[in-house]
Amino acid sequence: MTTEIVLGAAMKKSAMETSAPSPSNKPSSTGNIGMRWWDARRTFVLLSFLGLTVAYMVRVCLSIAIVAIVKKNVTTDISDSNDTCPLPDGAITDNDVGGEYEWDDHIQAILLGAFFYGYTVSNFPGGRVAEYFGPRLTVGLGILVPSVLTLLSPLCIYTSPVLFIVLRVLEGMTQGVTFPAMHFMMSAWVPPKDKAKYWSLLGSGMQIGTVVAMSVGGWLCSTTFLGGWPSVFYVFGGLGVIWAIPWFLLIHDLPEHHPRISDAELQYILEHRHYAKRDKVVAIPWRHIATSPPFWAIMASSFCYNYSFYTLLTELPTYFNKILHFDMSTNGLSSALPYIVQCLASVSWGMFVDILQKRNVLSVKTVRRLSTSLALYSSAVCLIGMMWVNCDPTVAMVVMCLAVGLIGPIGSGSPVSEQDIAPNLAGTLKGLTNTLGSATGFVAPAVTGAITKGNHTVSAWNTVFVIAAIFNVIFCTIYVIFVTDKVQPWNDSEPKKISVSVIPQ
Repeated sequence: MTTEIVLGAAMKKSAMETSAPSPSNKPSSTGNIGMRWWDARRTFVLLSFLGLTVAYMVRVCLSIAIVAIVKKNVTTDISDSNDTCPLPDGAITDNDVGGEYEWDDHIQAILLGAFFYGYTVSNFPGGRVAEYFGPRLTVGLGILVPSVLTLLSPLCIYTSPVLFIVLRVLEGMTQGVTFPAMHFMMSAWVPPKDKAKYWSLLGSGMQIGTVVAMSVGGWLCSTTFLGGWPSVFYVFGGLGVIWAIPWFLLIHDLPEHHPRISDAELQYILEHRHYAKRDKVVAIPWRHIATSPPFWAIMASSFCYNYSFYTLLTELPTYFNKILHFDMSTNGLSSALPYIVQCLASVSWGMFVDILQKRNVLSVKTVRRLSTSLALYSSAVCLIGMMWVNCDPTVAMVVMCLAVGLIGPIGSGSPVSEQDIAPNLAGTLKGLTNTLGSATGFVAPAVTGAITKGNHTVSAWNTVFVIAAIFNVIFCTIYVIFVTDKVQPWNDSEPKKISVSVIPQ
């Protein structure tokens, strides 16, 4: 084995990228005998799923907690306009019901978007950091650090809203590295034809985390446990700290580095993981990326998907509270229900297309197009349908469950396209596309705040939904026309030597 610092110990196993593994060049796998029902990839998917669950609990918890933190009389009061929904029978009308903090709509919009200011900035660096230093460390710290910061949220809120805004920016900045790093890691562990199934399972952590944050968070806010709303930050932040322990103990950057992976599993991964060469970090081919239609197609899909997603993710609790007048307990459950539907749709669709791929009924490209189209077009129809809901809470819940739930199949579509066109640069590309997508996390609340203007009427919220629907239709069409599953020539650009270990043991 060469003594170059370029790879360190990783060079010893990099040759396995081009040759079949044998007992002589990997650790013994005798410990795996009789345990074929569980393999190294399942451990990776399970802990990644739990990691995304925690990440979204930390990300979303403010959306539900802010309803309990802020005084109702500071935001929108119920007016006599015909464009507002009537209060339900028995509703409490005291203006002082709610929290003790007088944050107006402008401050709330800044707070809800603050996380995404930091998140947007760190996506691209996160992809490159993962490619240089390894995704295991990047993902682990990207979930652990914001979880620790979340534990400090109540203290910051008690001190100053400005301090809390800074904290949320830092949370987003440290968590922004997670997705690019996880996609880079997935490109090494999961062959292309298995991505629809595994990403639908792994990615469902986003919906589960949202469900837990909305439902359990709403319940915690209505109790006296640890002071009510502060318990949301304590519980979810603490779970992130606990998650980091098994992640750092059991997860490895590459299957070639895993001491307990079986020969059969490693052989399968290496035979089907095309074009991924991890011996050196690939230099970024900026000119080729900037002139690549498939890349811009993925970028278009990322923008519209994230805009719709974050509009609903950050604003649903406010919509249910201000328009339909749900109380805290009902609000949490109602806000969570659409994401339960989305999780079920994502996993079931991923399993369905995986079966069709294994039977050679659908190609990878068809799966990407079909999954993205189904998600974005159908969700757009439902968002437009919100215009006819008016003030019927039951119909509103059904339509909103469909609007959010039908986005689920996109997990088998555009979010994994970066791995298709350039697996060696999957972290970098995801960092670029997710930067634009993440920016919608603060753009969406700002647009919603500008439209509602402190006057939460039915027509104003209909405008919010229609804008998201229009974006879905336009940018999804661009994706469908220009996307491909073919690895691009610039994926194999001249490797760039570095002076540190690419992927630490």
